Amino acid sequence: MSFQRRTFLKLLPAAGFLAACSKSSSKIRLALNWKPDPEFGGFYAADFAKHGLDVELLPGGSGTPTVQMIGAGSAEFGIIQADELLLARARGNDVVALYAAFQNCPTAIMAHASRKLETIADLLKSGTLALESGLPFARMLKKKYGFDSVKIVPSPGGDLTTFLNDENFAQQCFLTAEPLQAKRKGVEVKVFPVSDIGYNPYTTVLAVSGELLRKNPELAKNMVTAVREGWRAYLDNPASANQKMHGLNPSMELASFAEIAEAQKPLLETSLLGKMTTERWSTLAAQLLELGDIPKAPPAAECFREL
Repeated sequence: MSFQRRTFLKLLPAAGFLAACSKSSSKIRLALNWKPDPEFGGFYAADFAKHGLDVELLPGGSGTPTVQMIGAGSAEFGIIQADELLLARARGNDVVALYAAFQNCPTAIMAHASRKLETIADLLKSGTLALESGLPFARMLKKKYGFDSVKIVPSPGGDLTTFLNDENFAQQCFLTAEPLQAKRKGVEVKVFPVSDIGYNPYTTVLAVSGELLRKNPELAKNMVTAVREGWRAYLDNPASANQKMHGLNPSMELASFAEIAEAQKPLLETSLLGKMTTERWSTLAAQLLELGDIPKAPPAAECFREL
């Protein structure tokens, strides 16, 4: 799993992609923003037919424009990120969040444990840090701590070559990806979640267009019910869904599916299972407003719906 595709707030021109996906279908289309992996385990474990739904999961890839697909009607539902939704709404795309799988953002910075760093502030006092400097969390880091004492270089995505060979090299990562890869290579790491600095957007968010939600609230409600049950089933026993996803994404070893499924549990906060709050949405909107990513903060209650 590479961080490369996890870029926040990239709404790229996607007319060709949308056209290819816009053919009529009797199925309900759920567009994923990456290949089948444990991040989507609950969707693959869901028994949609039990709730009268004929759902087709559309695997994604780097730059898959799920938020535009929802707005254009080429997918009834899609997986996006909370900050992506806020930017989309600021640009007139009436997209609404229904279920947040990841309660805690998996984005982080990892460093060698041998450096004995205690905080992100410590990490920024020396060495090299590879990250996508245009992302909101990176700009928040710079604003809060400054980058005068650390060398900033572009993120290598999921490539660990430099990290493994340079003790003073740190890089952005996903908590369920690069740290596990480094450990398998025999390197112990210290991981600093970006939520440590207060940036904690919901991720792997099930979203729908406001128009569809208004026209068919029962469909949206049934979808959320099926997804919630699917995530509960995946958390209890991920083996069957992992096998299914491995068949669709054989580039990831089956053992890795199990390892990641276990590692991501704390990010899901199983006691909440998809719930969202106006406070979290308001905080995120205020952060993006301060960074200049949106012209005004939309009402938090318009960003999500609990069904």
